[in-house]
Amino acid sequence: MVHLTLPEQTGHPATNPPEPARSVGAETSAPSRAGFVVSKAVGNAVVRNKVRRRLRHLVRERLGELPTGSTLVVRALPQAAEASYARLGADLDAAVAAARASRGRRSR
Repeated sequence: MVHLTLPEQTGHPATNPPEPARSVGAETSAPSRAGFVVSKAVGNAVVRNKVRRRLRHLVRERLGELPTGSTLVVRALPQAAEASYARLGADLDAAVAAARASRGRRSR
């Protein structure tokens, strides 16, 4: 399961208050980041850490494809403990694609 939060679009410049002078030229966009939820339902501590390490490596490869400032939360289901690395990668790609596609259909 994946939850993706994209950065807010900036409004019209006239509606935004002026920036302080000290921030001119400073980096204003936050980097994309990811978090992982691997519950005890996945397995014991060794199994959970193995799943977390595998997911972290897979997400690291894909984080650059997300817009700057995005937040990605990956929740590992119990089936992740037995899944192959290739299967985890395919599932992650599908979940991120679904999260990006459903972004426009949400009523929030």
